Amino acid sequence: MSSLTSDLNLTENITTIIRPSYFYISGFTGIPNMKYYYVFLCFVYIISLVGNIFIMIVICMDSSLQSPKYIAVFNLAFTDLCESTALVPKLLDMFLFSRQFISYDECLSNLFFVFLFLTMQSFNLIILSYDRLVAICFPLRYHTLVNHRSMFQLTGAAWALAVLIILIPVGFITRLSFCGSLVINSYFCDHYPLYSLAAPCSDVLPNDVMSYLNLFIVLYIPIIFIIASYICIIHALFTITLPKDRHRAIKTCTSHLILVAVFYLPVNIIYIFSFLPTNIRIINYSLTSVLPPMLNPIIYVLKTEEFKVSAKKLVRNGAQRAVGPVKST
Repeated sequence: MSSLTSDLNLTENITTIIRPSYFYISGFTGIPNMKYYYVFLCFVYIISLVGNIFIMIVICMDSSLQSPKYIAVFNLAFTDLCESTALVPKLLDMFLFSRQFISYDECLSNLFFVFLFLTMQSFNLIILSYDRLVAICFPLRYHTLVNHRSMFQLTGAAWALAVLIILIPVGFITRLSFCGSLVINSYFCDHYPLYSLAAPCSDVLPNDVMSYLNLFIVLYIPIIFIIASYICIIHALFTITLPKDRHRAIKTCTSHLILVAVFYLPVNIIYIFSFLPTNIRIINYSLTSVLPPMLNPIIYVLKTEEFKVSAKKLVRNGAQRAVGPVKST
C-alpha cells in the first residue's frame, strides 16, 4: 500500500508544472562603469523615439510619400519605435533601480513583445527588398505588382506570421517546470536563457527545435531572399544602357542595403562568435537590439532624396507657422 502511495505521489510530482512567481535577470554583472552604458542606452532610446516618430509624421503629412513603398517604411519606423519601447525602458528600470526581479507572466510578455518586434524588423526588410526587386527588374509592372492593396496585404501577412511564430515558443515555455536556478543570464527575458533553466527537470528538446526553426525563419530565410533579390537586381542593372539611369537605380537601393547590413551583420556575428564570454555577448546582443531602431531613421533621412525634400518642406512649413506671418511696416 505504501509503495502504491509513493508511486502515485511520484506521478503527481512529475506531471505537476512548477511555475516560479518570479525570475531574476542578471544583466550586466561584474562590468565596471556600467552606469555610462545605461546613459548611452537612454540617449539611444531618445534618438530612436524622436527619429521614428518624425519619419511617421513626415509620411502622414506629405501626400507625395503616401506610396506603397512608404507603407513599408512607415511600418518599419513603427516597428522600430515599438521594439525600442518594449526593451529599453524596462532594461533601464531594472538595472538603474535594482529591480531585476520580474514576475513569470511579465517575463513571458517581455519575451513575446521584444521578439515580435525584432521579427517584424526582419520581415519589413524583406518587404522593402521586394519593392526594390519589382521596381528595378519589372518597372513596367511595378504599379500592378506593388500597389496600396498588395502592400497592406504583405504587411498584414507579415504581422500575422510574426505573431504566430513567436506565440508558439512562448506557449512551449508554459509547459516547462522550473525547479532549479531562476537567474536568466541576459538583459531581458531572452528565449534560450529562459527555457534552458528548465533543463534539469523538463524536456526542453521541443523548445530547442522551435528555437532553431524560428531562427531559420526569422533570420536566414530573409537573408536568402534578400541576397537572391539583389542578384536579380544586379543582373537587371547591367541591362540598363544609360549610366544616369543606372546610377539612379543603384542610389534607390543604397538605403535599403545599409539597413540590411545594420540589422543582419551584428546578429550573425553574435551567433558565429558564440564562444565569447557571457558579458561580452550580452553587451553585443544589446547593441544589436537598440542600435538599428536609432540608425534606421538617420539612414533614411540622409540617404533618401525624396524623403529629405519632404522633411525639409515639413520643417520649413512648421517653422513658418510657429513664427507667424511677417507684418510689413
